[in-house]
Amino acid sequence: MESASNTSVGCNVSKDNQSENSPKANANRESNAVANKSSNDILEALQGVRNLPGETAIENVMEKVKMAKNGKEKQSNDLDRTGLKWKSESEERPAVKKEARMSELDNQLVAMPLPHIPLKSLMDVEIKLVYIDEEDITYEFAESVVSTSTQSTCRDAEKVGCLSAPNSSSLPQIDKWLQVALKEASTCYRQKKYAIAAGQFRTALELCSKGAALGKPFEASPQDISSIAGFIETKLVTCYLRMRKPDLALNHSHRSISLNPAYFRNHLRQAAVFRCLERYSEAARSAMIADYMYWLSGGGEQHISKLIKLYWQAMIEEAITREESYSVMYTPFATKAKADKIDKMKEAFAKKHPDYVDYIYTDARGLHLLPQTADWVSLCPQQYLLTLGFKTKDVGKFLEKMSSRKLPMLSEHKHPFGPLTREELVRHLETIGKKILPVMDFIRSTKLTESFCACSGVIEKLQYASLLRQSQRVKEQSQVINQAIAELATIPYLQDISQQDAELLQLLMADATDTLEGRRSDKERVWNKIQKVGIIEDFLYQLEDNFLKTKKLRLARRQKMKMKRLQSAQQH
Repeated sequence: MESASNTSVGCNVSKDNQSENSPKANANRESNAVANKSSNDILEALQGVRNLPGETAIENVMEKVKMAKNGKEKQSNDLDRTGLKWKSESEERPAVKKEARMSELDNQLVAMPLPHIPLKSLMDVEIKLVYIDEEDITYEFAESVVSTSTQSTCRDAEKVGCLSAPNSSSLPQIDKWLQVALKEASTCYRQKKYAIAAGQFRTALELCSKGAALGKPFEASPQDISSIAGFIETKLVTCYLRMRKPDLALNHSHRSISLNPAYFRNHLRQAAVFRCLERYSEAARSAMIADYMYWLSGGGEQHISKLIKLYWQAMIEEAITREESYSVMYTPFATKAKADKIDKMKEAFAKKHPDYVDYIYTDARGLHLLPQTADWVSLCPQQYLLTLGFKTKDVGKFLEKMSSRKLPMLSEHKHPFGPLTREELVRHLETIGKKILPVMDFIRSTKLTESFCACSGVIEKLQYASLLRQSQRVKEQSQVINQAIAELATIPYLQDISQQDAELLQLLMADATDTLEGRRSDKERVWNKIQKVGIIEDFLYQLEDNFLKTKKLRLARRQKMKMKRLQSAQQH
């Protein structure tokens, strides 16, 4: 890989960001207020819509989050990790230290190209963390959701033969036919017969879907069944990756996360699939989440976290190196940036990247993290504002318009009360799929949480899936929805969510599952309702804007006529 020459990290922190009352806490309160307002706007637009089939899935996710919190609180008595969500709680630190730190950053301007990471290093990471324990395939589902020790997962996982052992009574007892299929698949995998192993794992998955998962199916908990199915899905991912068929591995990687979002290797395997598909921004986000999940689940081995961060960093580098339409700059910052500071950042960007100044956009909806400085334990980690410069204006303008909306939506519909024509649909899909979503994916590759709306980013993907359905691109639609479901299942682990966000998440999960399984196809989906409301709001805003412009023109004309009459009177 080449070094990323069109990226820089600029230290551009202002003293105006300092505050006697903890600027980071204030920023947190502001972002929470924005998030709650956005969620309220969305839920108000969806009043009367109650779609409950996804309730069980959401309850399972929330239950796992509670388990994660309890396990983490028991594990660490020294560190205060309230809620186990990465937060800005800098009010607990002396203000003097913070001011000194910010003063150090002030007036600095350092251009740092991302360092080159050789391909061999990435392969080493994948061998150690993605294709783990190939000599003796392990049942990862035998582990608890949250490890109570800091030992590596691969050493804690129980072996196949131990599942029926007397001292393993606390582990799920696998159905004997399923166990036979899994043993055969594991044997083939060890012999590097990956195609046969994949077939055996598919057979095991079919048995599991028919209820043959545990020896006592009526006593089985949903968590155990999900763990077994998730284990099989993740083994299919590794088989297809070994066969160099990442397209076949993609949906399995999404489903493994949906079934077990707290397991960091599932996210890392998804990152490996994205890398093989050359979707580097999405690979970077998956690696970032994998690192956070490793910390959240009690992972204490620093070398594992360093390997994951290396992978995350390499994916960001690759995404930027291959991108020709825009360049980026990260500026260290502590709070929400004001308009004058954003203007200064844009000026600095224009000096550094003169070839990418047709439109300059700063993501003002939250701060970003970089793998070089990310520290989940720290109460006050280094954060950045992201500035992007484009060679053409269309994408930058689209992003700017999206960031000013009250509701997450992708539409640029010129006729809000009529359907898209075939030509408009093809053109819109081309713009969204190849220009807008890739940039959004890059923005999210260094942004763990969403301050605007917890489900932002996922809603837009689901709206894109609806466009794919209209174009009868069923395979792509299925992949996008599977990815969206995996992201929805992960959200409660990444940030504290309000009751409104939880309700919206439940509605989205239920509708996404129904769409994937072909149920209630006549029912309008939540994300389409959000988009319709957003289109109408845009239309009304445009009418109001046109009215104000017309009013100003009329006033100007009247003033001009009045001046002419005065001049005429003076002449007479």
